[in-house]
Amino acid sequence: MPSRGRPFSWLRNALLVAAVWLMAADVAHAVQRDIWVAAVPVVFDQVPWGLDPISGRVMTHEERFMNATIFRRTTANWRRPLRNADVSSQPRDQVPGPLIRARVGDTINVHFKNMEPPGGRAHSMHFHGVKYPPSSDGAFVPGVSGPDAEVMPGQTWTYKLRALSESEGVWPYHDHAPDMHHAIEEGMYGALSIIGKKDRWPDREFVVFFNTTHDFETINNRAFIRNTPTFRARVGERVQWSVLALGSAHHTFHVHGHRWVKGERVPVPEDTRTLGPAESFRVSWTERDPGTWLYHCHREDHMSRGMVGLYKVEPALKSLRKLKARRDAKLPNRRQPPTRPAPQPVKTPPPPADDGHDHEHAPPVGP
Repeated sequence: MPSRGRPFSWLRNALLVAAVWLMAADVAHAVQRDIWVAAVPVVFDQVPWGLDPISGRVMTHEERFMNATIFRRTTANWRRPLRNADVSSQPRDQVPGPLIRARVGDTINVHFKNMEPPGGRAHSMHFHGVKYPPSSDGAFVPGVSGPDAEVMPGQTWTYKLRALSESEGVWPYHDHAPDMHHAIEEGMYGALSIIGKKDRWPDREFVVFFNTTHDFETINNRAFIRNTPTFRARVGERVQWSVLALGSAHHTFHVHGHRWVKGERVPVPEDTRTLGPAESFRVSWTERDPGTWLYHCHREDHMSRGMVGLYKVEPALKSLRKLKARRDAKLPNRRQPPTRPAPQPVKTPPPPADDGHDHEHAPPVGP
């Protein structure tokens, strides 16, 4: 029973204990994520199929290939290269860079190494949407910035990031060293995808970067259908489109045959959304429309120069099983031809009973 002199001390103590417990639970929920990334020189093919299937135009060798440096995910200490993301999120590898996923409250340590040859360019990593100290900004400013903004060939740096509550969403990161314009054009960029502490990851997350690369308008640095990513989902899955833009142009994202809702208090359906340089957003829905659909920037000049891709939605597995069962009921199994009914044995009448007369030698009956 509380003392008379301090009637509310028990309530204060209870609130203090609750606050400490919540803080401890919050710290226990947070995770430290270590990501290893290298800047790797490559010969990059912007049109792997070699043509625009819609117009039939065949690309020259000079149009397709360029010398570039990209962000590559690796194992610890940059020993071995890995895919930058799951194949469902980024079907074609190399560009964008590693998809970095985290939850609100997480600490993200990005260990970066510039693997250009001696005499090559300096690179860095600059992250949007998260908290970091000045030593993890990665943006080159002469006389102001430190080694984080100008990582020379063979050197390393660790960027220390924190995902806050206002970090929830999808954000770009990119090179911000002295040659950042050319580096971004070559594909030195990637996405940070951050969800709430207790949120569930979508079944599919599709990363779409709109960017201008030389004479092409590209998605993930590739141009034209079948060269740009073909994303895949199944009816019933929760899909998320993480859409980002770099460069100097504005774009309008559109997916054929689908809609999503903008806003929570006053939901507004939409099927296009505009974004400018370094802007990003995410939209999601539960898939229910099987078929092959287009997704693209709705600026027609951008579409004609390559900013268009395919989205394929398969029926739900349950629907496929039902369809197969219906087909099996209608059609015979071709592997095992239908069996013919077994012949029935011929029934012979029983022999007549012996009545004591010799019927075999009896004279014929007649007049």
